[in-house]
Amino acid sequence: MFLQKASRYLLFRPSSILCRAYGDETQRIEKTLNSVTLLGRVGADPQKRGNEEHPVVTFSLATHNNYRYESGDWSQRTDWHRIVVFKPNLRESVLEYLKKGQRTLVQGRITYGEITDQEGKQRLSTSIIADDVVFFREKN
Repeated sequence: MFLQKASRYLLFRPSSILCRAYGDETQRIEKTLNSVTLLGRVGADPQKRGNEEHPVVTFSLATHNNYRYESGDWSQRTDWHRIVVFKPNLRESVLEYLKKGQRTLVQGRITYGEITDQEGKQRLSTSIIADDVVFFREKN
């Protein structure tokens, strides 16, 4: 990475742009980052969906944001996240060991798409595709 001064602004060229040569052509490929880490509680037992050829496990995860009003009263806002697991070994572990109410950490990437509901209407969908799920056990 190097910095270049242009009038009053600093411009930089990230080293994350790769150049690959294919015959007479040079293709520029830029690195990007899509990373999500969530720590929360499972909303319902994971469910297996899809078919035998393309199985998927889904579950919901609740995270909380606490804040205080000017009056001094505390409030909590809950956000619900749809977690999708495609990796075969992770999918089976989540299905077997993860239960409703359990605390868990999910690392993955966010994705946006459309789904068709039962009435045939197109709806926007936001999901977290899990790359790793860490299971926490409560103390007995």
